[in-house]
Order: sequence, then structure tokens, then C-alpha cells
Amino acid sequence: MSRLRILVTGATGFVGRHLVSALLARGCAVRAVARNLDVAQAMPWFEEVEFIAADVHAPELDVIALTQGIDAMAHLAWPGLPNYKDLFHFEHNLFADYSFIKRVVEAGVPQVMVTGTCFEYGMLSGPLDEQTTPEPVTAYGLAKNTLRLFLESLQSTQPFTLQWARLFYLHGQGQNPNSLLASLDRAVEAGQREFNMSGGAQLRDYLAIEKAAGYLAQMLESTQANGVFNCCSGVPISVRTLVEQRLREQNSSMALNLGFYGYPAYEPMAFWGTTERMHQMSGRVLS
Repeated sequence: MSRLRILVTGATGFVGRHLVSALLARGCAVRAVARNLDVAQAMPWFEEVEFIAADVHAPELDVIALTQGIDAMAHLAWPGLPNYKDLFHFEHNLFADYSFIKRVVEAGVPQVMVTGTCFEYGMLSGPLDEQTTPEPVTAYGLAKNTLRLFLESLQSTQPFTLQWARLFYLHGQGQNPNSLLASLDRAVEAGQREFNMSGGAQLRDYLAIEKAAGYLAQMLESTQANGVFNCCSGVPISVRTLVEQRLREQNSSMALNLGFYGYPAYEPMAFWGTTERMHQMSGRVLS
């Protein structure tokens, strides 16, 4: 089997940096794209990839040169997060992303993986599978889901494999410093007596970034797998339980100030993803 040549956009982001490592570990050749060369040079994999500093939304980008010799693209770049409500997501990102991906497909790349989001499901509760009709309530979720619909329409005139990976709640090295577990770790390190949080009763689907990156890498290797795939653990856990587990791991007795923050109005109290389709795609239980 020939070595897969993968183009990764957003390569220095939270997901991208781990996906590049996972692809290299599986023997793939990686062309990594991000806007900031200095950030890229700090990545442990920088010397092992072909790095290109570029803004993929720039109209003057030479997509032919960017995609030369590429077997598949993992498109992770998406500016403006974590402000999920900002209209920027569909006023700018949606159309810029569609234009870029269309140019990539027209340049001859036969397989494109795009990261979607559990926010596409909106306020739906319970276990959510890929056949569930999305009902996004945030600008971010609406933009992502609309991009998927645009790309599925593009497939009818420009055939290509589209893999839409809906990410749920990921955690690990490189995560947003204001995210829950990153904030908790910082509070523990600072020796704070208590941690302000919500009531913690909401059920969520959390997955370590290393596992998520492995799943995405396996998806890219499954070159004929087309459609939507939840990228998640499939196991609901309450936010309070997650925080308490983390405190035990760090041998911390820090108190939790439950109810300090209200529950987000744009998220249901209990939802998680199903993993059957991801397992079927790989032909085996993912590890």
C-alpha cells in the first residue's frame, strides 16, 4: 500500500497538532498548513512535515500548488472560536470555507474530511446519532451544518468523498485555556481553595484529544467511507463527576462552588453521541 499524503489545514490548532502527530505515527506523509510559522516551529513534528504558512481563506492562495500530489485533505481550520454566537461564523467562515474546499476538490483531491461540531444538533437531548436531523441554535452550529449541506450538493456535480466528523467535547494538551478542565488545572496549580463552576448536573460526551486524533486518522485511512460520523466517546458523564475525577487524579481537595455560573442557554442539559457508525467505518472497534 502506498504512503498516504495528507494535507492538514489548521495544523497548529488544538485538534490539528494532535492529528498531525497521529498521521505521522501511522506512516502518512503530511503537508501541514497554518497561518503562523513561529507557532508551527514550536510543534514537535515540525521537522517531519512539509509546512506551508498560508491563510486558506485568502483568494490569492495557489490551491493547485497547495494540493499537488495530495491524496486527501483534513480541513480543521475555522477562525473565531470559542465565540459560538458570533455572526462571523456564517457571514465569513461559511462562504470562505466552501470556496476553499470547492477549489481543492476541483484541483483533483478525491477525499476531504471536515470537522463539524455537536453544536449542529442544537437543543436536542439524549443519545444523538448521525441520522438525527440537526437543529442548530448558534451561529457556529448553523454555519457548520450549512457548510455540510453545501458540500453534499457539490458532490452531485463534482464527485468526491466527503467525511464529516462531528466533534463533541475534547480535552487535553493545547485545549482552550478558558475551557473547563484547563481552568480547573490552573486553579489547582495556583492552590485556590475553591473552584467556581455551574451546578454540574449537565451530561456531556467528553473524549481525550489523543483518542479523537486517532479516530480522525483512521477515518482518513478509510478512503471510501463517506458521510457524517460522530467523533465522541459515546459515554455520557456529568460535568460535576468529570471535575471530581480530575481533582482525584491530582490529589486535590479543592472545594467546588457549584451553581456559581448558570447553565448555557444554547446547550441541552443532557446529550451525547453514538459511536456505532464510526466503529462500522473502521471495520473494527476503535482503540
